[in-house]
Amino acid sequence: MPEYIYIWAYIQKHPQETKRLLGIEYPKLLELISYGKLLKKEFEESKTTLIKAGGGNKPKLSEEEQIVLMLVYLRHYPTFQLLGIMFEISESSAHNMFNYWQSLFGENLPASLFEQLKKLPE
Repeated sequence: MPEYIYIWAYIQKHPQETKRLLGIEYPKLLELISYGKLLKKEFEESKTTLIKAGGGNKPKLSEEEQIVLMLVYLRHYPTFQLLGIMFEISESSAHNMFNYWQSLFGENLPASLFEQLKKLPE
């Protein structure tokens, strides 16, 4: 087991800190994660691919961690280099994961709600 603690693991151990870290309460985070998984499933089912199901590289982060990564960026606006260091992935992976989830949520959440997520008060 690595010595570091992922932000998602920390949040699960300390749910009361979720609002301070991400700007939303823990129950809302769980709802957002469930909704994000549903959006991803619908998106994956709707697209046609040439690669056989299960092909390609497996992501280093779980879906929960990827959504948390997006929320960390929206809350704190670190560089993608720093975000990559925080989640122990490459800068480009952090950028790609952020853009993937932002596009999923951005297309399926009301604009006002997505903007509210981006502009939550400190």
